[in-house]
Amino acid sequence: MTSHHAALQRALMVATAALTLSACHGGAKDVPGDAQDHAPFHEISESDRLHVVGTEPFWSGEIAGGRMTYSTPDSPEPEVIAVSRFAGRGGLSFSGERKGAALTLAIAPDICSDGMSDRTYPYTAMLRIGAETRQGCAWTDARPGSGPSASATESR
Repeated sequence: MTSHHAALQRALMVATAALTLSACHGGAKDVPGDAQDHAPFHEISESDRLHVVGTEPFWSGEIAGGRMTYSTPDSPEPEVIAVSRFAGRGGLSFSGERKGAALTLAIAPDICSDGMSDRTYPYTAMLRIGAETRQGCAWTDARPGSGPSASATESR
């Protein structure tokens, strides 16, 4: 397992555990992680437009204003999915529903490559729809990543 996959799994587990614990116990004191760190992840603000892309199979999306626009080559028109945002200690997660299946998108800070270009991105992404999990990379307009073909990759 690569380091960015491990970071995403940790972020997803922390987000899930935090939601479960706060619902059961009603307090942030029960949230796992550094007990001295009570600040939620803040590198990506609620007003930032977040872009995600993954391969094998290809998928992409954009999150802004409580909505995720999700695209795959199999869908002629992008889908708009209502999502709610959770800022944990090590990243963000967005949750919603797609065609009756639970959707969770976890974002964590880590250098990421899409495997198809020489671009690198500042965040990793893990998308789970139902029982299927997809890996990918993420960026914001303020933190677009680096490398060649920036305009072609980021226009998706």
